[in-house]
Amino acid sequence: MPTSAEKFISDNGAKVHDRVRIEAKDLTYEGLILPKNNFSKDDIIVIKLDNGYNLGVSVENAKLTILAKAEKKETSIQNKEKNKDLPNISILGTGGTIASFVDYKTGAVSPAITAEQLVNSVKALDQVANVSAEPLFSLASEDMKPTHWEEMATKVKEIHDKNNHGIIIGHGTDTMSYSAAALSFQLSEISNPIILTGAQRSPDRPSSDAHLNLVGAAKAAMSDLGEVGIAMHESTNDTNVAIWRGNRTRKSHSSKRDAFISTNEGPIAIVKEKIEWKSKYKATTENTTLKAGFDSKIGLVWAHPGLNIEDWENMTSGKNGIVIAGTGLGHINSELIDHIGKTTKDIPVAMSSQCLSGSTNLNVYRNGRRLLKCGVVETHDMLPETALVKMMWLSKHHPNNIQKKMSENIAGEISNSRKLN
Repeated sequence: MPTSAEKFISDNGAKVHDRVRIEAKDLTYEGLILPKNNFSKDDIIVIKLDNGYNLGVSVENAKLTILAKAEKKETSIQNKEKNKDLPNISILGTGGTIASFVDYKTGAVSPAITAEQLVNSVKALDQVANVSAEPLFSLASEDMKPTHWEEMATKVKEIHDKNNHGIIIGHGTDTMSYSAAALSFQLSEISNPIILTGAQRSPDRPSSDAHLNLVGAAKAAMSDLGEVGIAMHESTNDTNVAIWRGNRTRKSHSSKRDAFISTNEGPIAIVKEKIEWKSKYKATTENTTLKAGFDSKIGLVWAHPGLNIEDWENMTSGKNGIVIAGTGLGHINSELIDHIGKTTKDIPVAMSSQCLSGSTNLNVYRNGRRLLKCGVVETHDMLPETALVKMMWLSKHHPNNIQKKMSENIAGEISNSRKLN
């Protein structure tokens, strides 16, 4: 049985954060010993090299030499003495790349770091706020479910009522916009900011965007922003963080650090040393109100050439509502329109657009007018994913008024203009 990395470190009189030299397989490495993460194999020791990269090395037949002892043991943030001159904020961990490490056996990125470890790794936060960290769950964001959105909102309400300060939610970027939209509908009035942030690259990589995003999110969490925001890099450079309106934002790039954009509008603010507000926003209120929960039996149908009647029937069967992501101004195959009309007699059907700018407008073309006549409701410039989350929420809390409210702006999800140009 191979020697464990922890035993190897202990047998050589070393500890985490000591600077060491490791000789293995005719190669020599120098760096700081990092804490073991949950996805590293038992026989892998991870060190941070001088160039900023982390390296996993098998301890089998390896030799370790201590070059310098760690100066100070890391203090738990729960036990840190608070700076009376700084405000307090909370960070809730839900998983995602921002809370991940590279598995040095496979090269894959996996959730492995706690909310507290993440905060401790960002020393600049000490100069911004007193931070408390709490894990909610550790999930890749593609595994999020409506029940998780409900749990997040309930926890936010609890913290706002008890501690009366802003909250950062660390979240995977792939479905961050869904969660932001879900929070915006469940928490229509908030006493303190709610800022979601994440990372396109894990915190143990030199090119990670996690640290800047967290600091930017912290500054936004101390403002009077009474909306759910998303804090991510403004550009590919490590300079500024953009604050986006959560329910109008989409991840538009799979890997770039400035991956997020909003439909028909720019960011609410840019965070530099201070926050520069770029547009009007809803301010915080005295209390946080909560209407939690969703109807998960709502479907999202993506219009495309070849979509047929059988497809429509299969996709809508057993659903309590349907959101169509239509082409252009809100279109779908004309042969489906009569069947869509039959569907609207039983459940609500809403039309959104796949486009990232502009708006739906079913009055322009004949087929659009046919859709209106058969009971399809427009969602204007609401993103399809936001429209899906909104209908899920409405079906739970306003089941008899879905058609009317889908076309109304209730949480900032619809802008005031079509912006057709």
